[in-house]
Amino acid sequence: MHPVFIILIVLSAVMLLYLFLVAPGASSKKKRAPFMGGKIAHRGLYTKDQSIPENSLAAFERAVGAGYGIELDVQLSKDGQVIVFHDDTLARACGEEKRADELTYGELSSLSLFGTEHRIPLFSEVLSVIGGEVPLVVELKNGKRNGELCEKTLALLRGYEGDFCIESFNPFIVAWFRFHARDILRGQLTQTPDEFRRAGRNGAESFILGRVLFDFAARPQFIAHRIGKKTFSVRTAEALGAMKFAWTCRKKGDGDGYDAIIFEHFMP
Repeated sequence: MHPVFIILIVLSAVMLLYLFLVAPGASSKKKRAPFMGGKIAHRGLYTKDQSIPENSLAAFERAVGAGYGIELDVQLSKDGQVIVFHDDTLARACGEEKRADELTYGELSSLSLFGTEHRIPLFSEVLSVIGGEVPLVVELKNGKRNGELCEKTLALLRGYEGDFCIESFNPFIVAWFRFHARDILRGQLTQTPDEFRRAGRNGAESFILGRVLFDFAARPQFIAHRIGKKTFSVRTAEALGAMKFAWTCRKKGDGDGYDAIIFEHFMP
């Protein structure tokens, strides 16, 4: 065989492999509809000074009242309760030098959020407050008990009457929902490899996560990307049909060209 043909065959195989790695999953218009054009309050409609704290019942009530969708974060307490809290540690929000998963929910519920009267809520409490009034984006945080978190979050969502989707930075959490709850819209959170490195990821992890090279396992139906620069792989996944979510928008125009925006500190 002529060397040119061999080169063409090899290049074609590489291209097909690349497309296989980054291709998104399919989703229906009905499943996408609640989020198309969506304006989603990041951790609820909290205030910049945290007098109404992020991921608090008050922030979620405020978002519902304003008619905005809600993005929130879930993880497990030590005793296996699904709580709504963003950080791995309690230092920034509660002034405690411990991990959230090192305390029981009883212990967590005694802590103040940002020095206010507000407390860390259970996911079940939050679902009751939202009551299906606005679309919900649930980010599952990466931890030591991801399988348990996925199972318990899914169980709570199965009993919820309202529009929701799930997302995670961990592609294996997204993949769990692909294989255990295919009917739920799922998304891959990502950013550039440089941003992953600045967040503490090593070079290999940053390269893979920033280029969504585990899409072959998770087959996300939307990509939630930090506003700004994108890798060619992310743009390819979007060109192949992935919905485009933008985070975190802080002024008008930040989310131009996206299907949905996750925003904070201004009213879009």
